[in-house]
Amino acid sequence: MSDNGKKTISFPYNITVRELAQALEASPIQIIKILMANGVMANINQQIDFDTAAVVANEMGFEASLAIPEEEEKKEVGEVPMWRQLIANEDSAKLVLRPPVVTILGHVDHGKTTLLDAIRHTEVAAGEAGGITQHIGAYQVEHNGKLITFLDTPGHAAFTAMRARGAQGADIVILVVAADDGVMPQTREAIAHARAARVPIIVALNKIDKPSANPDFVKRQLAENELVPDEWGGNTMVVPVSAKQRTGLEDLLEAIILVTESLDIQANPKGKVIGTVIEAQIEKAKGVMATLLVQNGTLAMGDAIVAGQAWGRIRAMFDFRGKKLQKAGPSTPVQVMGLCDVPSAGDLFQVYPNEKEARLVVEQKKAQSRQVKAAAPKATLEELFQKVEAGELQELRLVLKADVQGSLEPIIQTLKDIKETRININILHAEAGNITESDVMLAVASKAIVIGFNVQAEVSARRLADSEGISIRLYEIIYRLTEDVEKALKGMLEPVSKEVVIGKAEVLAVFRISKVGNIAGCKVTQGEIRRNARVRLLRNGETVYEGELSSLKHEKEDVREVRQGFECGMAFKGSHDIEEGDIIECFVMEQSSE
Repeated sequence: MSDNGKKTISFPYNITVRELAQALEASPIQIIKILMANGVMANINQQIDFDTAAVVANEMGFEASLAIPEEEEKKEVGEVPMWRQLIANEDSAKLVLRPPVVTILGHVDHGKTTLLDAIRHTEVAAGEAGGITQHIGAYQVEHNGKLITFLDTPGHAAFTAMRARGAQGADIVILVVAADDGVMPQTREAIAHARAARVPIIVALNKIDKPSANPDFVKRQLAENELVPDEWGGNTMVVPVSAKQRTGLEDLLEAIILVTESLDIQANPKGKVIGTVIEAQIEKAKGVMATLLVQNGTLAMGDAIVAGQAWGRIRAMFDFRGKKLQKAGPSTPVQVMGLCDVPSAGDLFQVYPNEKEARLVVEQKKAQSRQVKAAAPKATLEELFQKVEAGELQELRLVLKADVQGSLEPIIQTLKDIKETRININILHAEAGNITESDVMLAVASKAIVIGFNVQAEVSARRLADSEGISIRLYEIIYRLTEDVEKALKGMLEPVSKEVVIGKAEVLAVFRISKVGNIAGCKVTQGEIRRNARVRLLRNGETVYEGELSSLKHEKEDVREVRQGFECGMAFKGSHDIEEGDIIECFVMEQSSE
C-alpha cells in the first residue's frame, strides 16, 4: 500500500492487454474501454508500454511501478562461448587474462565503420565505396593501458558465417543504433544473431549530436527487443556517442572494459595454438594473404598450420599496421603469407608439428567433407526431437517469419505456452517478411528450423537451405504451425506435404478471348508444366495468383504437360490478371518427413 492509500503493483516495460487485466483482476473489456477513452486502440493480445499501463492502473485505483528484471542464475544451454571451449583442456594454472575481441554490428548507414574509425583515429570509411564496409579487418586499440581487439565486419552476415563454420571470433558485440533512426530490421537481425551466439551486447547510441535525435524513443524500442537499458533497471549498457564529433568514445571503451572484467576472458599463451580466420584473399606477387585471430597459444614465424581445408608454413607475419612480427599471442590479429589455398572466413586454424602432417590432415578433412555432404540429412523437427531424447539437445531453436507483424505476436505467444518439460523453445529471430538467405544462415549457425507463416522462401534461401541441410517449413494456418511444433516435441509428428517446383514458364503475350477471358501465351523455361499440378503467378517477385490451370494447350491441342523449350497457352481458374513478363511456377505437393 502506497502513502496515498492506493495499492501498489509492478509491471514489466511491455505487457499485453490480457496480462494487464489479469494483474489488475479486471475484465479485458474494461481495460480496452479505458484505453479507448485515453485514445489508445488495442486488442486483447496487443502489447502496451509501461506508461500506458500505468495510466490504466491509476484509473482503477492502483499505483504502478516498473518491474526490475531479476538476474536469473540459469544454466546456459546450447552453445558455449568459443573461447571457453578452447581453454577447456588447458592447465588452469597457466591461464592468463587476454584482451577482449569486439565486433561491431548494426543497420546499414548507422555509422559502424565511422565509429570504429573514430576509435582508432584512422580514415578507413573515407576510402571505401559509398562509405560502406567492403572488407573484414581486425585492429587493436589501447585504453588505460588495456588492449581491445576490434573486428570490423560488413555486418552480421560475416559474423554468422563464422559461427556457421564452428567459430566465434567475438567476445563482445557493439550494436550501433542511430539515435535519429532507431531500431531497424537489420538492427533486429543483428540482435538475433548476437543473442543466438550468446555474446554480451553493448549498445552504442550513435548520431546523438543530430537535432532529430530521440534517445528515449530508441531506448523504448531496444526494451521492446529485450535489450532493457541499465538505467531502466535492465542489464544492457547503452552508451550515447557521436562518431563524427568523437564524443562518448571514452565511455564506450570503458563499458567494454567493464563487461570484459565480468566475463573473465582467459587463454594460455603457452598452450595449443588455435584461432579463427577473419578473411583471406589472393594478392598479386604475394599469393594467399590470410587475416588470422589467435585465440589460444602463441603463433610464430615458420609454424605449419591448417586453416579449414588449406595448409602451409608461415613465411611472413604482419600486424594490423603492416609491421613484421615474429610472434603473436592470444587476441592478436595478424596477416600471414604461406598458405597453399584460400580458407573461408570463420574457418578454425591450428598449428601442427610439420608440413607433412598438416597436408595429411587437410587431405583427411576433404575426404570427410565429401562423405558428410553426400550423406548429410536435413535438420528436421523429428531429427531434433531424437537428439532431445538422446540428451544431445536441450532446446528447439526456431527462426520465425510471418507476413505481417500482427501475425507474429499470437504465434510467439502460443509457442511459448506449449508445456514441454524436456525441451525449451528458443525463438532466435522473429520478423515480418519473406524467408531470406540471412534467415537460413542464422539457422545454419544455430542448428535451427526455419518456419514461415503466409510467406515464401526466396530462391537463394531455398538453395542455401538445400546445400546446408536446413529445413524450411511453410504454413498458412497458425494452429497447424503450433500443432506441428507441439507434436514434434512429443515425438508424434506425421509426414507433411512439401512443395516441389517442377517447372517454370514466362508469359510472352496475353490474348483476350470472348467468353473465356485472358489466355497466357508462354514459353516453358525450366522443367515442365503439368495440367493437374498447381501454379503460382509471379510479378516482380510477388505472388499475384495461386491455384489451378483451367486449360493447357500446345498448338491448339489440349495436353497434359509441356516440357522445357516448348510454347503453350494457359488459362487460370478464377483469374484473368495476366501481364507480359509474368513468371509462372508449376509445383506439386509431395509427402515428406521433414
